[in-house]
Amino acid sequence: MQKKALVVGVSGITGSNLAETLLAHDWTVYGLARTPGTGPDGLIPVAADLLNLDSLNTALAAVSPTHVFITSWMRNDTEAENIRVNSLMVRNLLTAVSPKKTVQHVALVTGLKHYLGPFEAYAKAGTLPLTPVREEHPRLTIENFYYAQEDEVYAAAERDGFTWSIHRPHTVIGKAVGNMMNMGTTLAVYASICKETGRSFQFPGSAAQWNGISDVTDARLLAQHMLWAATTEAAHNQAFNVANGDVFRWNWLWLQLANWFGIEARGFDGAIRPLEAELAHDGALWATIAAKYGLTEPDLNRLASAWHTDLDLSRPIEVMTDMAKSRKLGFTGYQDTRDSFVDLFTRLRAERLIP
Repeated sequence: MQKKALVVGVSGITGSNLAETLLAHDWTVYGLARTPGTGPDGLIPVAADLLNLDSLNTALAAVSPTHVFITSWMRNDTEAENIRVNSLMVRNLLTAVSPKKTVQHVALVTGLKHYLGPFEAYAKAGTLPLTPVREEHPRLTIENFYYAQEDEVYAAAERDGFTWSIHRPHTVIGKAVGNMMNMGTTLAVYASICKETGRSFQFPGSAAQWNGISDVTDARLLAQHMLWAATTEAAHNQAFNVANGDVFRWNWLWLQLANWFGIEARGFDGAIRPLEAELAHDGALWATIAAKYGLTEPDLNRLASAWHTDLDLSRPIEVMTDMAKSRKLGFTGYQDTRDSFVDLFTRLRAERLIP
């Protein structure tokens, strides 16, 4: 039977890489977003508003997916509003695909905030787990929109009889434009500005992150993991951490990134120096750099998401994931983290997104 995927959030880092992977495995792939834009060859775009059930019903009238991959979320001012909006998005989507009874599996991408709590809770006592984080850790006793999204998937699975998988990546490294959480491109833009202006490439985060062990998740490896879980019976109805499989310290990786750009690296110097403040007044500068080098995106805010990079790099503990559960069930994917960044930087330069 031909596998038909509905990739929700196809314009983002995770969704776009997943669509490419599924197409390479001969799936029929529908890509849903409010404005899908251009995608890989073979992608069938679907424009819809996840907060509007009528919009979804109209857009999906002729779509009968066997697999649904949810990679999208919306940032709001409070966690209560995050819960309301993001659970509604999942509920509306699964309501819209329910009547045809064609869905066999639903995959939901969340992340390590499952263990750390929402953005504003990172540094609060009692919310930081033992690391490496493991899937059996209980939910935190605080509001978390990831839990609400999961509960929507569980309820729909019980109603409609499909299997599910939950994927919890660490920081996702990959190419996308206009993405809300994009550390790789944010650091590439920052490094490019440093090279152009002669600024030092200053590590913006905490001592714990500078000296501690960390990991990240390559968007390509996450796509492989989602494909594996969707098509492996033993992985059904399970939640999984997803990371590259190696670990590093930022006091090593920061120099590697600086060397690629040919700039001076400066490490943690006793204080957190937020990148959001560093880049706050660089919009006009980036537009000038874009014009000088013929870049395709002159809007700094569509490339850099400094707020999210700051949150990741200023955590007060080292954070890394345990992958034993996936390994035991047969997932052997691995990605070198330095290569994740180098591959991304090379692609950004080739596509004229950085000089």
